[in-house]
Amino acid sequence: MTRRTTPLPKPLLALAAAGALAVLCLLSLAVGARAIPPGQVLATLTGGADAGAGVEAVVWGSRLPRTLVAVLTGAALGLAGAVMQGLTRNPLADPGLLGVSAGAAFGMVLATGVLGVSGLLSSIWFAFGGAVVAAVVVYALGSRGRGGGSPVSLALAGIAVTYLLDSLTGGITLTDPEALDRYRFWSSGSLSGHDGGVVLGVAPFLAAGALLALSVAPALNSVALGDDVATALGHRLGAVRVRAALAVTLLTGAAVAVTGPIVFVGLVVPHLVRMITGPDHRWLLPGSMLLAPCLLLVADILGRVVARPTEIDVSLVAAFLGAPFFIALVRRRRIAEL
Repeated sequence: MTRRTTPLPKPLLALAAAGALAVLCLLSLAVGARAIPPGQVLATLTGGADAGAGVEAVVWGSRLPRTLVAVLTGAALGLAGAVMQGLTRNPLADPGLLGVSAGAAFGMVLATGVLGVSGLLSSIWFAFGGAVVAAVVVYALGSRGRGGGSPVSLALAGIAVTYLLDSLTGGITLTDPEALDRYRFWSSGSLSGHDGGVVLGVAPFLAAGALLALSVAPALNSVALGDDVATALGHRLGAVRVRAALAVTLLTGAAVAVTGPIVFVGLVVPHLVRMITGPDHRWLLPGSMLLAPCLLLVADILGRVVARPTEIDVSLVAAFLGAPFFIALVRRRRIAEL
């Protein structure tokens, strides 16, 4: 006789995820080359007891912007991944499928190698612009012909544009050593080296993308049943795809422009959330927004601890954590298809 277990209410799960995120944010502020007790961190943030100029400089000047970047980037990548998987009905889809990451890389290299732009904040805007342009081109190509705008045509167009932009990026970096150095630093995927200005600069784009993504959640539930069913339920598939693609572009473009490409977060997290909440996108999307920053903060904290006094880039740790899950997912799908 099997024993049934009563699942926890979804609001309680969301509250638990928010609590875990708050704890990880506190750990992110406390852990590093210089360990700071959590109580001292809270006192520094709330303006309580004097923690000393050194502690305040570390918390406010370095770790707080880094933590905010991790939270915003993680939420953006997790939400974008959930939308992409729902839009394409492909469980292996990730935010890079629309050529957004390749466009951001090309914009970054074009700014530094061809236009001579110096400064991280200036080049970030070129990376974001490249991501937007690449996504528009992909959607324009994928929407042409019969069945235009289908998940398969968008994926094929994204692959083609990605290969083209990757070749152009490689050509520029090979002819310009300075562009190559900047590209290598950006493409390593790091949360460090940012200040509050970067956070404030990308926050409006991330907020707009999040609102767009959450607004298409009910439509994605219908799209999961097939195009014919979604149309019969009154959804205009063209408008839904445009809104979802725009949301993914804003979220991924802004996140990748700041941190560089961070793999597996947008792929793995929606599957983890789906195991907990089920396939309903009205819960899947907010859940991905909460759980993805947790994964990114865990990866960042581990990167600071395992190689002290140096650090390991968060993208490497995230790949190390996400790769086994990705392999298990692929094997599970192959077994299911046999």
